[in-house]
Amino acid sequence: MGIVNYLTFLITALVFVMTPGLDTLFVLNKSVISGKRSGIKASLGVNTGVLTHTLFAALGLSVLIAQSELIFNAVKYLGAIYLVFTGITSLRKPSTFSENIPTENSKSKHKSDFWSGFLTNSLNPKVALFFMAFFPQFVTPEQLSSPLPFIILGVTYALIGVVWYLLLSVFAGNFSKKIKENPNVSVWINRVSGLLFILMGIQIAFT
Repeated sequence: MGIVNYLTFLITALVFVMTPGLDTLFVLNKSVISGKRSGIKASLGVNTGVLTHTLFAALGLSVLIAQSELIFNAVKYLGAIYLVFTGITSLRKPSTFSENIPTENSKSKHKSDFWSGFLTNSLNPKVALFFMAFFPQFVTPEQLSSPLPFIILGVTYALIGVVWYLLLSVFAGNFSKKIKENPNVSVWINRVSGLLFILMGIQIAFT
């Protein structure tokens, strides 16, 4: 199917996924503050964003983004604005937890976690450029114009990400109860993560 060194791709992809970055910070923040269910939804959102970049790479849109300064800057600044907004939202979160959240609000919250993860990944132009540089290394030259190998590699990458982030969510979610018993901890986690999101947004804006 136009793919070479698939085992090497699996190992390399696993290393990249496990390397701490924006997605890891986002999933950990959701898991520790809101519990493992929020972390799981965020994980699924992040890796749905990976599939979006996979589709872009398969259709050649990543190349277009890389070659068009206007499009690249539009995606870059949208991503930066969203990260800064996410950071400010974290800084403004209340210091206490509500133990009895209505089911309807809980469902809405988890949908929000999913879409937040999706947008955090989808609006990061660095991911699009990474895929454009990384995937072709494992595609035969004669199949570079075919979307199939890119889709297979992207789905594989997303599955690896889902497994890793789900494990991370369950592990970090176990600390959620302890943090709920000490609201002051949540204040500092929100402040630290909020500042990190703002700094990452500024970094992307000036890249």
